[in-house]
Amino acid sequence: MIKRIVKMEFKKEHADSFEAVFNDRKAFILAFEGCSFVELRRPVNEPCIFFTISHWDSTISLEKYRNSDRFRATWKEVKPWFSAKPLAWSLEEA
Repeated sequence: MIKRIVKMEFKKEHADSFEAVFNDRKAFILAFEGCSFVELRRPVNEPCIFFTISHWDSTISLEKYRNSDRFRATWKEVKPWFSAKPLAWSLEEA
């Protein structure tokens, strides 16, 4: 299993919109083959920064999701809202 953490920072006027988009797409992500967990977190006192945390059975499953039409459409929608380049980590147990 791998854990995927993505840090995203949004322009202030788009932070709430991103949260709504995530909540709308969460069920799709969870239903995607290989995904067993996904959540959205915000740091305390940082309303424009979000972290997505997801669990995948393999990097192959994660890549299939990242290459899906739905992921690409969502990314295209939210990408202009970023105020900084997103950062992502795929972690495995040591």
